[in-house]
Amino acid sequence: MENVSREPLRRPLSREVIVETAMDVLRKDGVEGLSMRRLATELGTGPATLYAHVAHKEQLVGLLFDEVAAEIPLPEPDPARWREQVTRLWVDTRSTLLRYRDIARASLGAAPAGPHAAAVTEVTMRLLRMGGVPDRSIAWAVDVVGLYVAASAVEGATEGRRRELGREPGRHHAGELAELVARLPAERFPTVVAVLPLIAEGSDEERFRFGLELLVNGLAQLADQ
Repeated sequence: MENVSREPLRRPLSREVIVETAMDVLRKDGVEGLSMRRLATELGTGPATLYAHVAHKEQLVGLLFDEVAAEIPLPEPDPARWREQVTRLWVDTRSTLLRYRDIARASLGAAPAGPHAAAVTEVTMRLLRMGGVPDRSIAWAVDVVGLYVAASAVEGATEGRRRELGREPGRHHAGELAELVARLPAERFPTVVAVLPLIAEGSDEERFRFGLELLVNGLAQLADQ
């Protein structure tokens, strides 16, 4: 009997398959390395086929962001520990985003509306409300802290990429700061010369937690009013 070689059957194309494949690309090359054309190549199809399931890259990135948000650990809200829990939630959010390159970019200038991202927002708001923070302050805080967390994650992803490429670290590199300070006339910028090198002290996570403490302490003061 004649042997007939057959191509392996492909998985039926669906939004779930597209998102799963896109997540693999995201882990390797981040949002900037993801395109509908590349995704189509990975799936062995043409870009036009993808648009029957995903309207455009922006929508796809939103779907990816929500998949990542599903991995953020959510606490069982405890009024007695609201400050500790909300701080931990924001630390875990940043850590989760950092596992997926620059996916945090998806939350800058947009409000991720997927169910998993909404669940994170719900728990965050509930914790702040339990702490007595006024509703308008809660709404603004979610926006302000969200920007802080996302920007920190984007910067962390950029630094990680620099390390992969064998480049020097960015703005917190002690050597670059020392060179900058050396170029400044101390008599004109005495405070900058004295304080600027301290930016390089501590780890990225320590500086991130410091920022969160400033924000959470401010929210606690609003709760006491």
